[in-house]
Amino acid sequence: MTSTKLHPRTLIHATGGPRYAIALAIDALGTGLLRPFLLLYGITALELSATTTGTTMTIGILIGLTTTPAIGRWLDHGARSTVVATSMLIRVLGVALLLTTPPGHLWPFATAALLLGIGNQTWPTAHAALVTTITHGHQRDTALAAGRALRNAGLGVGALLATACLAGGTTALRVLAAATGLAYLAAAALTWSVRLRADTATTPATGADAGPAPRMRALLAANVVYAFCLNIFEIAVPLVLVTGLHASPVWSAAIFVANTVLVVTLQVPVTVLMSRFSRRTVLALAGAVLTASYLGFLAATALGRDWGPPAFVAVSVVCTIGEIIYTGSATPLVAALAPSRVLGRSLARLQLSTGFGLAVSPAVITALAPHGPVALWGGLAAATLLSTSAIAPRRAKRTTALEPSPRAGSPDDHGAPGALLIGEGFVAAEVDWPGKYLT
Repeated sequence: MTSTKLHPRTLIHATGGPRYAIALAIDALGTGLLRPFLLLYGITALELSATTTGTTMTIGILIGLTTTPAIGRWLDHGARSTVVATSMLIRVLGVALLLTTPPGHLWPFATAALLLGIGNQTWPTAHAALVTTITHGHQRDTALAAGRALRNAGLGVGALLATACLAGGTTALRVLAAATGLAYLAAAALTWSVRLRADTATTPATGADAGPAPRMRALLAANVVYAFCLNIFEIAVPLVLVTGLHASPVWSAAIFVANTVLVVTLQVPVTVLMSRFSRRTVLALAGAVLTASYLGFLAATALGRDWGPPAFVAVSVVCTIGEIIYTGSATPLVAALAPSRVLGRSLARLQLSTGFGLAVSPAVITALAPHGPVALWGGLAAATLLSTSAIAPRRAKRTTALEPSPRAGSPDDHGAPGALLIGEGFVAAEVDWPGKYLT
């Protein structure tokens, strides 16, 4: 079997190059400074009610999601780094409006929340399209995993810095917002300088690329449920530990930090390890692990206040592994399924399903929690297991519905670079990579 190990320098180039890697780190650091505390900013700095602030933020996220189809079409015209930089600049405008909003004024804050929502929902699709364009096969999986690990590290550092500064009150919040805006601006400038686009206009559609766009209905529906795992450590675990088991909030904080550290350290190694299996099989495995972890949380709640919190810590490791496997396989699977001419729209549909899952999961979790741990954890386990069964591998004659077999002469089959227009200063690493879609 061909090795799937990448040298750090090669991995940096596969992720988008040194400048783009720096841009990702700066963007994540800026996001970590503000996003976890945007609700607090609206309540403290702008003197809005908690309900109004939260509702406004939710509406901004949902409206932001509606822009993803347009972003997908833009990407399908060949744009890559321009779209990523634009998503960052939109957030710069949002932060600038946030800083100029007088206390007690809702509509400027709502507009700022909308711009931040559009930028946050646009970025994942644009970033995935950029990395997918310059990488092939399972090198793509590793590059996307490295980008996620880097982003989580930046978010964590930014959140820690912001937490240390919160003692400064309203002034500190405004300083954090200003630092976020400057970070987004610097990241946008670096990304713009990469000047990468796909030459879709002159690349002939052959083989699978000439076929229709994949429908992926079962995959996208399952992804809505899978995405719930991304909010487990922010919503479900603290809710149960604090209100159900009456444990100290320190347990929730420790679990959240552990989750971040594990994602940063294990995302790339686990993705490389899973590359020997088909992405569809790996995605089904992620669902099985997540289902097992939800049942583990259910069992942990039965241990009571003394042993429940330590058990939650242990089960959270299993849940994090499921999250890592899921995030390392979902986007690469869609990228493998989509013909290059509709890559942007396919990735946009995935982001739409992920964003919808993230948007509704807080309401679903908080609605199930009052009915007891069986309703919460049992309901999550049942829904995830059902989703897993919908995408699990079937007989050989049906496997082509969710993942293609290797295509002779295709870029992903042989690891050859695609048709690209790359600006000055960016060097795409040509890596000997098998990139086969194992089925």
